[in-house]
Amino acid sequence: MKLRTLCARTAQSFCLTAIGISLLPVAQAQTSTVARSTVTTPVTDSKMITLLGNVRPEANAANDRGAVDGSMQLDHMLLQLKRPAEREAALTAKIESLHTPGSPDFHKWLTAEEIGSDYGPSAKDIAAVTGWLKSHGFEVNEVSKSGMVVDFSGTAAQLKTAFRTEMHTLNVRGASHVANMQNPQIPAALGELVAGVSSLSDIQPRPANKGISAAHIDSASKGIVAKTAAKPQGVSPAYTVDASDQLVVPDDLHTIYNFAPVYKDGITGKGETVVVIEDTNVYSTADWDTFRETFGLSKYKKGSFTQIHPGGCKNPGDLVGNDGEAILDAEYASAAAPNAAIVLASCADTKTTFGGLLAVNALINQPLPPPVISISYGECEAGLGAAGNLTYATAYQQASAEGVSVFVSSGDEGAASCDADQPTAQFGIAVSGFASTQYNVAVGGTDFGDTYAGTNSTYWKKNNNATFGSAKSYIPEIPWNDSCASTLITNTVGYNVPFGANGFCNSAEGEQFFLTTASGSGGPSNCAFGNTSPKDGTAANSGTCKGYPKPNYQNGAFGNPSDGVRDLPDVSLFAANGVWGHYYAFCYSQPANLPDGMPSGGAPCVGDPVNWSGAGGTSFAAPIVAGIQALVDQSTGTPQGNPNFVYYALAKQEYGGKGNNSCNSTLGNGVDNSCTFYDVTLGDMDVNCLGKFNCYTPSGTNGVLSVSSKAYEKAYNSNAGWDFATGLGTLNVNNLVKNWNKAFQ
Repeated sequence: MKLRTLCARTAQSFCLTAIGISLLPVAQAQTSTVARSTVTTPVTDSKMITLLGNVRPEANAANDRGAVDGSMQLDHMLLQLKRPAEREAALTAKIESLHTPGSPDFHKWLTAEEIGSDYGPSAKDIAAVTGWLKSHGFEVNEVSKSGMVVDFSGTAAQLKTAFRTEMHTLNVRGASHVANMQNPQIPAALGELVAGVSSLSDIQPRPANKGISAAHIDSASKGIVAKTAAKPQGVSPAYTVDASDQLVVPDDLHTIYNFAPVYKDGITGKGETVVVIEDTNVYSTADWDTFRETFGLSKYKKGSFTQIHPGGCKNPGDLVGNDGEAILDAEYASAAAPNAAIVLASCADTKTTFGGLLAVNALINQPLPPPVISISYGECEAGLGAAGNLTYATAYQQASAEGVSVFVSSGDEGAASCDADQPTAQFGIAVSGFASTQYNVAVGGTDFGDTYAGTNSTYWKKNNNATFGSAKSYIPEIPWNDSCASTLITNTVGYNVPFGANGFCNSAEGEQFFLTTASGSGGPSNCAFGNTSPKDGTAANSGTCKGYPKPNYQNGAFGNPSDGVRDLPDVSLFAANGVWGHYYAFCYSQPANLPDGMPSGGAPCVGDPVNWSGAGGTSFAAPIVAGIQALVDQSTGTPQGNPNFVYYALAKQEYGGKGNNSCNSTLGNGVDNSCTFYDVTLGDMDVNCLGKFNCYTPSGTNGVLSVSSKAYEKAYNSNAGWDFATGLGTLNVNNLVKNWNKAFQ
């Protein structure tokens, strides 16, 4: 146990690479001899059952362009299995015990082998399902040590014969894709064992970052100034105070969120490892060095950056566009934990499987999994489907049992995660299935509220220091929201309401610059299980959709609704992309354009950082909070598993049953210095919408996302305590580290 803990926390890269693949060949899959077999009748194709909830909403007649060639190769498809019900209940209870101080199991983390033998399906069941796959000509590559995932490869023709689903070409918003058109079928004998094929589509998840917004707030006139309709990421405003713009750099983060006392105590991430999950390598590792040198992080000599392809997976090379996500993840994880080893773990995407998922599975099935993982990609629950959601939930569940802390971006599209990167919400309230499991921390996004309040000079110095920092103190925060549906933006430009024919979203200015879903994401889980209803079109929460049940740690949290489901996010951090004049600078020197010819957002990292790349998004917030966890792990001396158990316990101490006005973020530099969480209570993350799904449109063309389509119940407002806009709030890093072990006192 001591060896595992030491290596899980070490900065030495061999702990992540020398082990090799951590998935067992089929014949060696380890299971307990006492596991109950759920396959009790012969496996035959004469009696099949349908696995509902496993067709993407885009796979419809309107988008269909015909069947693919049967010879199309589909590599590394993932067959997601289910545990016997009693074993699932036992593992759930075990994870609670692992995170409960005073329990004999507290922090006695399991290995992947133990999870497989004590909680996985039986060897007989695994042999039955792999035998069936082989009988249809599939190559069974491996079975995970947990016994929960079968990695297999084959052709579209074999898939059609075995699972009775056809792969078709689709035209989705002008782009060509492939996906299955019918829900897969399996032999009835496997019904208790098989959940489904995790992905049968090449519609890959999206990085959670946003280039600079199309408009900025002029802090002097308090009016909207449309500076450009399409400003490239590489063209940035000044990073210190001018009329309205302050670029955010690591030194600013350290000041605003109170890192300095932690660093002074020697808690800098030394000896810790943070893994960022990608489906690409970075364009240039020199960008990471330049970032650290420019912003004063290179003085932390133990900090390092390496790239690995865990489990021997295929090296993805450099994927233009996603490589911007990769470098910002690595840079800002290092900004929070400057002496930590930052490891980029990437695998190439296959035709139907996200390379980042392959990387996660390989990492958690190795003998020495990393202590902290950050994921900055997302896909709505309805898009992932029942099997896809279960695959992520099972992977994070395993990580939690192994002591791994998993941080995931909540998304950049408000409560409309099926409408990411779109100018308007059409499919209703939805959250990202990457972030909605109970086993990960969902990280949301905020903006700074000083521009709205007209107090820029209170919080930013006129001149920068040697590392380009200019923040003076903690700054009041609001939810990150670029949309015309934002009540703060609406009121600032002189409108009473965002909706209706005379509302801001239907004005010329609103339609030109503020029709966007760009905002920090949150909301209730509502389609982790089941499937959407075709008769309802593509509503994200229709049909038999149901959300994940509410985890115990969220029960009783002040502000969290009694809705019976998992709610997002858990915590937040600054993530804005410039609508109020604030966003991140990072080094991304990629000169090439995206495959569609659009700019990648790269810029030369030379000279003044004012000319570097700039962006926002919860993809910045997630690796920063992951880096903060590395500080906690160094302080406590051990990996912590799922941090939500501690976050919510500390929040109950701070907020009690009625909130804590002294921790209200609107106080800015007057907030109490004892607060662990800054409670964001001003503003909302509502976005504009069209159509009938959760869209309030009393008149005019553009409505606003609402819990009710017949009344204005915006999705969602910030409130005292926990809320859908920012979760528990943002973090005072020193107080979080100092109070961590006091959570259950």
